Amino acid sequence: MIDCLIRQPAAATARNARHAGVLALVLCLLLLTGCATTPRLADSTEQALPRQLLLEEVPFHAQRDYQCGPASLAMVLNDAGVDVEVDTLIPQVFLPGREGSVQPEMLATVRRHGQIPFVIEGHLDALLLELADGHPVVVMQNLALPAWPMWHYAVAIGFDLERDELILHSGEEPRRVESFRRFDATWARSERWAFVALPPGALPAGVRPHRAMEAISAFEGVQGAETALPAWEALAERFADSGLVHFGLGNARHTTGDASGAIDAFAQAVAAEPGLAVAWLNLGLARRGRGDTAGAREALEQAAALPGHWQPHAREALASLEER
Repeated sequence: MIDCLIRQPAAATARNARHAGVLALVLCLLLLTGCATTPRLADSTEQALPRQLLLEEVPFHAQRDYQCGPASLAMVLNDAGVDVEVDTLIPQVFLPGREGSVQPEMLATVRRHGQIPFVIEGHLDALLLELADGHPVVVMQNLALPAWPMWHYAVAIGFDLERDELILHSGEEPRRVESFRRFDATWARSERWAFVALPPGALPAGVRPHRAMEAISAFEGVQGAETALPAWEALAERFADSGLVHFGLGNARHTTGDASGAIDAFAQAVAAEPGLAVAWLNLGLARRGRGDTAGAREALEQAAALPGHWQPHAREALASLEER
C-alpha cells in the first residue's frame, strides 16, 4: 500500500469526462460515507476514557506532495523526543517510483530511529485507548474508493466522545476534526491499519503478547539485544504468566552476556508453561554453560521427553552431556 496517491483512469482524455469522473467519485464517496454507521464503543472503553482529550504537545508537519508518510513519522518521532526533520525522513521512507510510502518502510524507519513500532488492534476502541494513554497514533486511510484508492497517513491526537469526533494532524491541516463515522469508513479501507511508536520499555495500552513479541524481535534485529532488553523486561512484567514472553527475555539476556539472568528467565518460562520444550532446552544449555551439570541434565531430560521439533536437539544435547 502507498500513500497520498489516487489512481487516474486510463481512458480519462476529455476535459468533460474528467469533470464527470470527479463528480461521480465525489458522489460515490458521499454515498459511501452516508451509508456508514458510527462505530459503537464497548462499555468498558466508554468507562475508561475521558469525555474529551487532546494531545496538545504533538507537533504538526504539513504534508507536501505524496509525503504524508514522512510527515506523519516526523510528528510521532518528534513527540517521542527524536530530533529528526521531515526532509531527513523522506529518502528513508518515500518511494519515488510508487509516489508514496509503504507500510514496511514506515515501520522500518521508526526502528532505525530507536523507537519500537507496535501495530495496534484494528478497531476504534484500541485507537482511543492508546490516545488516552498518551500515545499519538499513525493511521492509514483510503480517502477514495476501494478500487480507486487514495492512500493517506495521518496522526490521531485526540477525540471528543460527546460529539463522536476524532482529532487528527492530517495533510496540510493541524487538528482536523472528523466524525467517528467518516473516519472509520476511510480507515476500514486500509483494514484499519495503525501503529504507535514507543521507546524500549514502554508498551501500548492494548498490547497483546504475541504481537508485541514480534514488534520487539524486529526492533532487536535492527538495534541489538541490549537496546531491546528494556522492552523484553517490561513485557515480561506485564505478562508474568506467559512462558513465551519469558523465553524471549531469556534469549535477550543470554545475548547480552547475562547468563544468570537468562537462566532465571528460562526457569520462569517453564514454570509458566511446562510444555514449552524449547525453553527447557535453552534452560539446559544455559545451565550446562554455567557448569551446572545436574541442573542441565534435569532440564534436558524434560525437553527430550516432549515430542516435537525440539526433541531431537534435546536428546543430542543430553547425550553430549552424558559423554562428559
